[in-house]
Amino acid sequence: MKTIDYIPTSKIERATKLVQTGAKVGVNYLKYYGEKMVNSDLTRDKLNEDNAEDIYDGLKSLKGSALKVAQMLSMDKSFLPQAYVEKFSLSQFSVPPLSAPLVLKTFKTNFGKTPYEIFDEFNAESKNAASIGQVHIAVKDGKKLAVKIQYPGVANSISSDLAMVKPIAIRMFNLQGKDSDKYFKEVEDKLVEETNYLLELKQSREVVAACEKIQNLVFPEYYPEFSSEKIITMDWMSGKHLSEFTKINTNLEVANKIGQALWDFYMYQIHVLKKVHADPHPGNFLVNDENQLVALDFGCMKQIPTDFYTPYFELIDKKVINNTKLFNAKLFELEILRVDDSAAEVAYFTELFHDLLSLFTKPFQAETFDFSDESFFESIAALGERFSKDTNLRKMNGNRGSKHFIYMNRTFFGLYNLMFDLKAQIVVNEYQKYK
Repeated sequence: MKTIDYIPTSKIERATKLVQTGAKVGVNYLKYYGEKMVNSDLTRDKLNEDNAEDIYDGLKSLKGSALKVAQMLSMDKSFLPQAYVEKFSLSQFSVPPLSAPLVLKTFKTNFGKTPYEIFDEFNAESKNAASIGQVHIAVKDGKKLAVKIQYPGVANSISSDLAMVKPIAIRMFNLQGKDSDKYFKEVEDKLVEETNYLLELKQSREVVAACEKIQNLVFPEYYPEFSSEKIITMDWMSGKHLSEFTKINTNLEVANKIGQALWDFYMYQIHVLKKVHADPHPGNFLVNDENQLVALDFGCMKQIPTDFYTPYFELIDKKVINNTKLFNAKLFELEILRVDDSAAEVAYFTELFHDLLSLFTKPFQAETFDFSDESFFESIAALGERFSKDTNLRKMNGNRGSKHFIYMNRTFFGLYNLMFDLKAQIVVNEYQKYK
């Protein structure tokens, strides 16, 4: 793969790149509408493919938060056109890496020494490149290590990148009014945290200490002495990315074993630690030769406050979902309904979230759940299609729900998609044995 010798870091450079990308998308629309006049049966598939290609090509050269947003969107398989999902999912572990000279310069700038002064061996060619940093293989005292180096300028460009992306997001997600700022602030705060590798080091070691007792789940060891704010070093973990494994695995017993470990890992974090790894995409998980799940990358951890956790998980209970008074009370607690809503808005959003939650909470309604059940995911896709075509939704204020929904929903979307890829059947409350 072609390497990158330079990443735009100034606001002007990054804005120019995004404007160029926007211009390409504009041309794609003009071309589509021109062809549509000639052929009324033309679908949007080619338009989606062209737009996804141009947007991804623009974002991958910027790295950082712009590319991270694409990665987040790629997890939303049920609500985005497939062309976007496929192209944006490349940002998980397949983007152009920094060139070797830029890697060595970045390392010395952030660590005060070259990697060759610290490690016995260091490969300046990246093994994996993602949105915020890339991974290199090193050896120290006979031990193979993974050294993650953050791209230059990423941390300083977060606010300006999000400011440029904000108008697009407002249109895409119908975020009207001043209240939308709380959602963007939540994303910005989390992205800032992800660029602090000392925080990631601390969080990683805490997760390992708390969750290493979970069966069939393993973690790398982390090395503070070889880490800094922009560099983090851990054991090199061998295995197949989860997405690669699911494409070739035909053993249902192994799938169930890995799926149970993944499910228990998330349920234990959510219900016991009240802090969760909110980045469940395939690039953060491996399956090793012993068919164990390897969990990586704890830069994005979401603290779950009690005043959100309690009503959020009370909505799992069918007695609450199907009791109009209790259900409405929880919707107000979670800021889905508001005191200034009209009667029409209350009725509309109550029905919408009743349908949504009745479906999304199904995995919690029995002792076991089979994530190979295609009808469950077809229902989710149908619901997404219904929302996308609902003209009433566009007319109403789309700012719905606590800011904590952003990363909690992202966590469950990602987890459900990984479980579906595994086709695993799990015991829902198995995690409780680790409490």
